[in-house]
Amino acid sequence: MITIYSTISLFLTGLYLVVLVYLIKGWAALRSPKVKADPGILGTKVTLLIAARNEEENIRLTIEDILAQDFPKHLLEVIIVDDHSTDSTADIIRSYAPQGITLLQMNEAQKLNSYKKKAIAEAIKLSTGDLIVATDADCRMGPHWLSTVVSYYETEHPVMISSPVAYFQEKSFFERLQTLEFSYLIGIGASFIGNGRASTCNGANFCYRKDVFYEVGGFSGIDDLASGDDELLLQKVAERYPGRIGFLKSREAIVYTHAKPTLAEFMQQRRRWASKSTKYKDKSVVALAVGIWLFNLSLLVNAALSFYKLVFFEVFALQLLLKYIFEAAFLLPITSFFKRSGLIVLLIILSPIHVLYFVYVGLIGNTSKYQWKGRVVK
Repeated sequence: MITIYSTISLFLTGLYLVVLVYLIKGWAALRSPKVKADPGILGTKVTLLIAARNEEENIRLTIEDILAQDFPKHLLEVIIVDDHSTDSTADIIRSYAPQGITLLQMNEAQKLNSYKKKAIAEAIKLSTGDLIVATDADCRMGPHWLSTVVSYYETEHPVMISSPVAYFQEKSFFERLQTLEFSYLIGIGASFIGNGRASTCNGANFCYRKDVFYEVGGFSGIDDLASGDDELLLQKVAERYPGRIGFLKSREAIVYTHAKPTLAEFMQQRRRWASKSTKYKDKSVVALAVGIWLFNLSLLVNAALSFYKLVFFEVFALQLLLKYIFEAAFLLPITSFFKRSGLIVLLIILSPIHVLYFVYVGLIGNTSKYQWKGRVVK
């Protein structure tokens, strides 16, 4: 029995290592794009949209960054949807009307499955751009962000673009750990695209053709979950347009946001992200995620059984060592891309913690409701 279980554990370890090699290959396959040097020659009409709820502390900085973009002003439309904010978010947005910022206020009285998807869909209805660029109300970006995204779109002609997101301005050790873990997640989505597949992305830096949004039915069929305006839409488009989704591997295209300051907020966020997984259209990605979850579970079981027999500790130690080595090989080029290579030293701490976190979130992500923007949702 011990031999059988050890064999299963090592098989799951081998599966995880194969996945990491696949991801390493995918990241390496992504090439830095050729960007048009002069933003003035760009010709795509863009609608930049944000769904905001109770963001009075952040929204002004985000709007200022948008107004500072070097993208041609006559080609840019900015629509910010106020999702029933109870603070001064709407007033702040309204104050920028003279500078071309359009405020759209949601006023639905009935309860919705997904307020954010509804907000985005309503903004797209109002939009006049051919390319929809989405970000969040708590994000920061450099002045070349939008022109870099549009230049990539005009050069490579993808129907959808996932672009890099990074945490910054960390105030604690816990937040720095999150930055490393988040880089891992962004790297996974990028690497799948590098391998010609599309699995995950982040809605804080995401764009797609408006006609394609309507062609796949928008958010219909995926609006029973509060979250998923990014990954679930990506899955729908990937099914219709395989190989036509790009990842913009450019530092100029990075959008920055903040890690969660508390463990409770972090867990709520990760539960929300995990809730989308069972809705993925590509069931091979779901199966892969289950296999990785089982690998992490086997690590926990072997750690517990180490008190029973030494052989279980030996298997556990081997699993953990291989996990650390291959994750470091995957993360080194990604953290280098984000100019955060120094974070890699935290992996020796993050790697075992990640085992506990991954198993826990996998268990609760699809079984309970969570708090998001002051609402209890599922």
